[in-house]
Amino acid sequence: MAVPKRRLPGNAVFVGYWRITHMDTWSREAMDQDGPAFISLDDEGSGDLRFAFIRGWPDCRFGERDGKPLVEFSWDGVDGGGETSGRGWAVLDGADKMTGALFIHRRDDSPFKAERQADPEADTRQASARR
Repeated sequence: MAVPKRRLPGNAVFVGYWRITHMDTWSREAMDQDGPAFISLDDEGSGDLRFAFIRGWPDCRFGERDGKPLVEFSWDGVDGGGETSGRGWAVLDGADKMTGALFIHRRDDSPFKAERQADPEADTRQASARR
């Protein structure tokens, strides 16, 4: 039996590809080591993220903080082949910018800034999701 897709309230403003443009802990070169750093969120409260050598898959919850739309998430993924996990959060700063923080479990954390952009890997991501 197929599991029904979940639609989460408040998520529409976050759906899309967000290019991470700044991280306090890592230089632009370091955060883009394995390709452009990004967070991509879908309308089911899931998605994809990449920064440095980390690739992760978030599980999101949506709400508000100080009157701004908020996304909070845990994520699991890989870091150079080994398993890793963490959490994060972000608030919208206008329609196409967000600020927040990413945390790697028992390791580093960093505030970040991101901008909404067209997803350069959309075709690849959709094809692999269908497999």
